[in-house]
Amino acid sequence: MEQKPIGKLISHINRQNQKYLSKELKPYQIGGGGQHSFLIEILRQPGINQDQLTTELQFDKATTARAAKQLEEAGYIERKVDENDRRYYQLYPTQKGLDFHPTLQNILETSNQRLTSDLTNEEKIHLILLLRKLSVAVND
Repeated sequence: MEQKPIGKLISHINRQNQKYLSKELKPYQIGGGGQHSFLIEILRQPGINQDQLTTELQFDKATTARAAKQLEEAGYIERKVDENDRRYYQLYPTQKGLDFHPTLQNILETSNQRLTSDLTNEEKIHLILLLRKLSVAVND
């Protein structure tokens, strides 16, 4: 078997998965660039501020601000000035965002199933453990 660089394989898988997600999310006005990741985190932590979201998802501040603005314009979230620190916005899901949550979860679950359809349960568990290990290693 040909030995390909791990980064190249991971990049290829990510690109193909992002194409799939972009296609599935387009009818809902959720674009590429990981907007779905931002929405999921806001749904998990209503009231999270943009700075916390940037740290949590490991994106830069400009990407977080752009994603929040686009999600707000699409009606999925609302931004409120943080009363404790007026430099920050707290992000809350709207009713539209809450109603969309099951659909988004289904799209993401289908994406994961597509990625791992040829793996056994044991292989899936092993893959997750190895990917977490790689993730920790690159963050050191």
